[in-house]
Amino acid sequence: MTEPDRRVLEERIGYTFHDRYYLECALTHTSYANEQKVRVYDDYERLEFLGDAVLEMISSAFLYKRYPDRKEGEMTKIRASLVCEPSLAYCARDIDLEQYIRLGKGEEAGGGRYKDSIISDVMEAVIGAMYLDSGDIAAPRDFIMKFILSDLEGKLLFYDAKSILQEKAQKNGGTVSYKIVDESGPGHMRTYVAAVYVDGQEAGRGSGRSKKAAEQDAAYKALTGGKDRAPMTEQE
Repeated sequence: MTEPDRRVLEERIGYTFHDRYYLECALTHTSYANEQKVRVYDDYERLEFLGDAVLEMISSAFLYKRYPDRKEGEMTKIRASLVCEPSLAYCARDIDLEQYIRLGKGEEAGGGRYKDSIISDVMEAVIGAMYLDSGDIAAPRDFIMKFILSDLEGKLLFYDAKSILQEKAQKNGGTVSYKIVDESGPGHMRTYVAAVYVDGQEAGRGSGRSKKAAEQDAAYKALTGGKDRAPMTEQE
């Protein structure tokens, strides 16, 4: 498998690394690092640890300024929605980050390239790599603002669609239920289609790489009258 050009990724994220070693490590999964006869790159785990801290600080400061009247608990809930595993993986797919990850043969065969857990970890590792490479918070902050904290209201609606739809239905004395109506693709790349029913009537359909993600997309479609949004691919 020929590795995609890292310069294309740098153009997408709007940052060129001075020391490319940081970027290469951020894209290297443990399974690949362990298969190297000569360990050229470390895996992304230490960079992920750093990136997670940077992301939490930037997102916390952003929400503090954005919502001056919100209590701590409310802001914590919003932050959790924005930086949780499926959310970060969703944002990472906007820049096709999964294409650039180095995986060991076994992890690749097992569909690791499509797992939210791995893709979200790499997203955080890239943030950590940018911080170390630039020696400043500005570069990772710009990246986070553009790819994670942008379109805040739209993302929050999407991530909380199931609970919002449930609350709306309950206020009117109604019920909400979901049904998987179709599935396709090989085991490690399964795609599901879910229908959501409000008071027994179909209100929307959505798709995703897991049943939960398909239901989330269906709820979003029901809330927005069928407005399309690329579905998350959260793993069950």
